[in-house]
Amino acid sequence: MAGSLNKVLLIGRLGADPDIKQMVNGKSVARLSLATSNTWKDKNTGEKKEKTEWHRVVIFNEGLVNVVQQYVKKGAQVYVEGQLTTRKWTDEKSGQDRYSTEVVLQGFNSTFKILSSKNNQMKSLEESPETKSSLPSDENIPSSDLDDEIPF
Repeated sequence: MAGSLNKVLLIGRLGADPDIKQMVNGKSVARLSLATSNTWKDKNTGEKKEKTEWHRVVIFNEGLVNVVQQYVKKGAQVYVEGQLTTRKWTDEKSGQDRYSTEVVLQGFNSTFKILSSKNNQMKSLEESPETKSSLPSDENIPSSDLDDEIPF
C-alpha cells in the first residue's frame, strides 16, 4: 500500500450550541454535537423510516473556533471536513479506560462551512402560511442576530 487517507466529510445539524473551552496553552477549542440523518422507505410496510447518527466534532483551528463561537448555534446546518481520531481516557469514577472517536478539524486539512444559520431557517419557515403566526416578526428579533451576509 502506497499510503493512506483519513478524511471525514459530514453535512448535518448541530444538536446543541457549540461548547467553547480554553485549553491549558491558552488557545480555544470548540466541541460540536452534529447529527446526520438517513431516511428510507421500509420495503415490507411502505413506512418511512429515519436513523440519526451523532458525531463528536472537535475544532482546534483558532480561526474556525472564532467563527463557530460568533456565528453558529443549535440547529444550524454545517459542512465539516476533518480527520477521524480515537482518543483514550480514563473514567474517573470506575478507573476504566474509555475511548472516544471524534472528527478533528486542525491545520490546513480541515474545512468548516455554515450552510444555514438559525436565522435563515426562521426566514424559510416564515414564508409558510401555517407557521407564520407562531413565529416572531422581524421587529421582535434582536439586532445582534446574523445578517444573511457573513463577513468572511
